[in-house]
Amino acid sequence: MILLFLPACLLLSNLYGLTKANLTHKPRMIFTEEESTMTKLPLFGSDTPVRILVGGDTVTAVGRTHLKSFNFQDPNKTPLEKKVLWPGCTQRVQNCNYNIAVVEETGNTNEVFVCGTNERQTLCCNMMLSQESAQCISSDKLRNIEESIRDFTIKEGESSVLVLPTSGEDEALFHTLSGSQVSVGIHKFGRNKVGPATHDKEQYYVGLVRSEREDVSQNRIYAFYKEKNKDTSLDSEMWLPYVTQVCMNDKGGPKNNLQFSWTSQMNARLYCGDSGNRQYFSELIDVATIHADLWQDTRIYALFRNEWGMSAVCVYTIEAIDNVFRQSPFKGSDRQSSRSRKCLPDSTKISVDVLNMIKKTSEMEQWVQPVGNSGPLLINRHSYTHILADSLQHKRNNHTVLFLSLRNGGVHKVTQNESQAFVIAGFQPFHHSAHILSITLNQPSRKLYVSSTSELVQLDVADCTHYGHTCQECILARDPYCGWDGGHCVLATESTLQDVDNGSCDKCPSASPSHYQPFKGSGSSEDSTMDRIKVPSESKYFLQCQVTSHHAQYIWLHDGKPVSCSMTDQQCLLLIDSMGPEKVGSYKCESEEMGHKIVLAQYRVEMGSGSGIRSSGPLVLVCLVVTLIKTVSCWS
Repeated sequence: MILLFLPACLLLSNLYGLTKANLTHKPRMIFTEEESTMTKLPLFGSDTPVRILVGGDTVTAVGRTHLKSFNFQDPNKTPLEKKVLWPGCTQRVQNCNYNIAVVEETGNTNEVFVCGTNERQTLCCNMMLSQESAQCISSDKLRNIEESIRDFTIKEGESSVLVLPTSGEDEALFHTLSGSQVSVGIHKFGRNKVGPATHDKEQYYVGLVRSEREDVSQNRIYAFYKEKNKDTSLDSEMWLPYVTQVCMNDKGGPKNNLQFSWTSQMNARLYCGDSGNRQYFSELIDVATIHADLWQDTRIYALFRNEWGMSAVCVYTIEAIDNVFRQSPFKGSDRQSSRSRKCLPDSTKISVDVLNMIKKTSEMEQWVQPVGNSGPLLINRHSYTHILADSLQHKRNNHTVLFLSLRNGGVHKVTQNESQAFVIAGFQPFHHSAHILSITLNQPSRKLYVSSTSELVQLDVADCTHYGHTCQECILARDPYCGWDGGHCVLATESTLQDVDNGSCDKCPSASPSHYQPFKGSGSSEDSTMDRIKVPSESKYFLQCQVTSHHAQYIWLHDGKPVSCSMTDQQCLLLIDSMGPEKVGSYKCESEEMGHKIVLAQYRVEMGSGSGIRSSGPLVLVCLVVTLIKTVSCWS
C-alpha cells in the first residue's frame, strides 16, 4: 500500500509545486521569526487592545480599561500597566465601569482624547500618556463634545475623526455607527449635534477621511462603508460598497425639518473590478489614506473581497470622488439639477423645496471609478483583513508601500507604482494562526506593529540585510525602502541603486558570479563548494536545496542534466528513490530570476555506507506528507 501511495504523493507534490509557481502576486520572499528582525511582547490577556499608539521607543496599547506601555529598546523591561481613572469616579460611585471605545490623538505631545461607555452613557476626557496614573481629565476646549455625546452609546471598532478648534471651525468629533438600527451612519458631536436621518439600511463603516480645502467652509468628511443589498436574487451581490460625504460645518436643518440631521450628505457607489476578466469585488473591508499637499491628490486605497474569498485593492482620489458629488445627477427620475453641491454657510436656512429634495434622495447616479478608470491594483487569492499605506516621496523614489494582513495572522508587504503591484515579502509574526486586530507603522523608524488579542509584535520592515549579499539580489527585491550602496543592501538614499518598477539588474556595475551557500546539515564538506554524501545501495535519500525567492525558477542538475524536484515553501527537494551506480555523480541546485542565476547547493553523491533512508518506505512517506503539508501552507 505504501509503495502504491508513494508515486501518487510525488505526483501530487510536483503538480502542486507547478501550480504554486504560476500563481500571480505570490510573496517573493517569506520571513519567519528566525528569518526577520522582530520582537514579541505579551499583551493584556482579557483586556483586548482598542488602539496601538507609537511614540519614539515607547508603544502604548490602549485597552478597554487599562493602558500598557512597552519599551521595545529594552524588551526585557516590565511593561508599565495603568488602569484608566475616569472623571468623578471613586470607589463609592456605582456604574463607573467604562470601556474605552474611542482614542484620538490631540496633537499635543503624549496627550490623547478618549471616550468610554458603560452601555448607558458615554464619558470623554483628555489623558496624558506620560503620567504615572492614567487620570482622565475633562477638557474646557472639548467640553461641547463631552456634553453632546453623553447620552450616545458608542461602539468599539468604529471610525472617528477629532476636529480641534481653529479660526474657522468649532471643535467636533465625527463618529460612525454600524449595524441595522435606525441611527446607523455618521454622527457629529460638539456645539452642533448632527446625525443621519432615519432609514432602514444595514451599513458597516470601515473608515473616515478628513478633507481640508483652501476655503475652510468647504471642508468635508468622507466615510467608506458597505451596505447590505436588499435585492436578494441569485445574481445579486450581498454587499454594495459606498462612499458618503458630509460638510464639516453642517448644523442640520431648521426646526422640525431635518433638524439635527445631515443636509449635506451625498452617497455614491464605488466600482472595483476587472471587466475584461469578469471579476468584480463588492464587499468593502478596509481603507487606507495617503494625504497629499493638494487635497485633490489625496488617495484612498480600498480593500475589497468577492464572494469567492479573493481580495482586491482599488485606488481612488478625492478629486474623483468630489467630481461625482459635484457633477453626477441624483439617482431617480427627478435628477435635482438645481440642488446645490456646495457646503452652505448656515444649513438651518435652507429652503423647504431643497429640504424636500434632500429627503427624497442622497445617492448619485454615477459611480466612483478607480484612478485612470483602471482595474484593481492588486487581485489575490488570499483573504486580507486590513490595509495600511506608506508613501515615499522624493526625487528618485515615488512609490507607495502597502501592508496587508491575512486572516491567519500573516502580513504581506506590497509595492505599488502607476501600473502594477508587486508582493515583496510575507511575514509570519505569530507561531500559530492568529486574528490580527490592527497594524500600525512608525514611519520614521519603519517599524510595523502587529497586534493580536495576546501579543504585540514589532517588525523591522526596512531591514534590507535579508535580501542577500550581492547587488543583483538587492535590486531583485524591488523594495522601495532598500538600495545597493556598492557593498551592501542598505536603507535607500539618493545615491543607492534601485529599480523598484522592473527589478532589472542592469544597473549593477557588473554581473557578479553565481555564488553558493551550502545547506547546513547536508553532509560533511570536502571543500568550500561541494558536500560529499555516501548513500547505501538501494536506499532512498533527499537532497535539499533552500528556496529563497518564490519568484525564481529552481532546477537540479545531475552531471549537467536537468532533474525535477518537489517544491515546498522552504525547499526544492530531490529524491533519490533507489541508490545505484546511475545515481552517482555531482548534483547542483540552481535558481534563475530575471536572468540572474545562483547556485544554491552542490553535492557529490557516492555509493557506500551512510545515512540513507531504507526503501521499506514509512519514513519516505512521512517526508512526502510533510512536504505536502508545508506546500499548502497559507502563509504564502
